[in-house]
Amino acid sequence: MTRGLLTTAVGSYPKPDYLLKARNQVARGKLDNKDLQELEKRATAHWIKVQEDLGMDVLVDGEMYRGDMVTYFSENMEGFAISGLVRSYGNRYYRKPIAVAPVGRSRPVSVEWWQYAQSLTDKPVKGMLTGPYTMADWSFNEYYPSREAFIIDLARSVHEEALDLERAGAEYIQIDEPAVSTRPDEMELAARALGIVTKGLRAFTITHVCYGDFASVFDQLIRLPVDMLDLEMANSNYELLKLLKGNSSDKYLSMGVVDVHNHVIETVDHVKRGIRLGLEVFPPERLYIDPDCGLKTRTDEEAIAKLQVTVTAVRETKKELGIE
Repeated sequence: MTRGLLTTAVGSYPKPDYLLKARNQVARGKLDNKDLQELEKRATAHWIKVQEDLGMDVLVDGEMYRGDMVTYFSENMEGFAISGLVRSYGNRYYRKPIAVAPVGRSRPVSVEWWQYAQSLTDKPVKGMLTGPYTMADWSFNEYYPSREAFIIDLARSVHEEALDLERAGAEYIQIDEPAVSTRPDEMELAARALGIVTKGLRAFTITHVCYGDFASVFDQLIRLPVDMLDLEMANSNYELLKLLKGNSSDKYLSMGVVDVHNHVIETVDHVKRGIRLGLEVFPPERLYIDPDCGLKTRTDEEAIAKLQVTVTAVRETKKELGIE
């Protein structure tokens, strides 16, 4: 963990057309799940190779086997039913989970996919989990007497999954909590649930938070019980760095430097400016560089170009500053 300005990614990459077509065929009963899984492996191998070819440091599997980050875990756990399509934002829809009984795991959910991705590379691949607060927030609750009870039960299950990833060899475990800052009055509950997930883990822990009013929950955000915060910065012109300055304690920061919500490919100089701003707040050994969020909504070409400009900007900055 001593090298400076490591490059990584948040999680998702675009799914190739052949995989999207195959998913539709499975839904219509024209393709079996075993054939679909082989195509998901093919797509995962593609994105691992892309990251290796670019020279990224900490890789992700690209989430080729997931439809939605919440539904994927819910449909592989006990206690959930899955609804029809519900609109999430824009023209994007997902099948919303419904808690109808005590939630829990009967087996590991993500470990085999992590093992497959890690087998393709000598570089570390993150274990990727959806956090308990976001899972509850993006689900219907028809069983638990309160949101708190629902969230805490989910936290215990996500903790078990994190332990299984650690036992399998994952050096990095990321717990995605994009919804954690949307209800300031529940920030204590969200932090408590995250603490249950990370308790006792030896792996390097990360949480990704990508929307909401960060300023209103900053004091709690900086104290979340993880080693690293992964925050979008590019699409807010790095305003959050002003809050972090002088208040970063011993946290690591994974800083988004390219905006995943547009089709513009940033220039190397633009990204280097962002990196320099980050280095005014964090020493290089505690600063990782990545996109603002997952890249699944971009085209393959856009995603690769945004990753490429990120890696190039990091290399040039390290050379200019003499960073190993």
